[in-house]
Amino acid sequence: MEFQLEQILAQQEESWNKFSSGWKKWDDLVMDFLRPVGNEIVRMLDPKGKMVVLDVASGTGEPALTIASKLKGGKVQLTDISENMLVIAREKATQRGIHNIEIFAGDACELPFADNTFDAISCRFGFMFFPDMLVATKEMVRVLKPGGRIAVSVWNVPEKNFWVTVTMGAINRNMELQAPPPGAPGIFRCAGDNLMFDLFSQAGLKNISQNEVAGKLNCKTIDVYWGMQTEVAAPIVAALSNASPAMKEKIKREVYQAVAEKYPDGNVVFDSSALVICAEK
Repeated sequence: MEFQLEQILAQQEESWNKFSSGWKKWDDLVMDFLRPVGNEIVRMLDPKGKMVVLDVASGTGEPALTIASKLKGGKVQLTDISENMLVIAREKATQRGIHNIEIFAGDACELPFADNTFDAISCRFGFMFFPDMLVATKEMVRVLKPGGRIAVSVWNVPEKNFWVTVTMGAINRNMELQAPPPGAPGIFRCAGDNLMFDLFSQAGLKNISQNEVAGKLNCKTIDVYWGMQTEVAAPIVAALSNASPAMKEKIKREVYQAVAEKYPDGNVVFDSSALVICAEK
């Protein structure tokens, strides 16, 4: 089991490092898409003053940089498994004149901090990919101060996220992909009823609340959507890399057709749905 977790971790590190250039290229579009969720996390944590905050699975820097900008005398620690993603986060911090941050690459399941270090913890769309979500949650609880708050986001059910399912559906129809084992890392892994409630309760957190947050992926055109998905979404890129040119073209054609049917006026703006879960230690 431990070997399997290490294997997943190594694959994820390689994958996110590999796709970091895509994330940088599409940063404006992706950050606009994810901003409502980040704003809700920030609202729930209410960062201010000299608070010390940990942002887990920081990627290219949000919501960590927004949190840091609200602190006067406080700081934010950014951590992610991908060093290449964190390089982008550091560049963005420099561009925005944000200096009250510290950055390190590492595993959420082994946080290098003393017990009771942080006033608050944020994690935007990281939980679905942690090899062991309970271990990661317990680590966050360990480093959180008593009375401290944690706010995280995960994607809601597939039915509310056509922006993912339209492409993954076409891939699954056309390619014989091996089904992942139950509970394996994946985008909708945390969408189940009460899954995050149960996880947080098990880790000893209290006053748990959950809000649904809507978002819009404003691609405008199908070409922009396809370009972004095939350079940013790791599962999609990985699947298409194993497809023949003819198969890839067939999948692309089906996706274009499905999106055109959904948005006949040609204005491609996908709705999305995420869950933001907040709790206290």
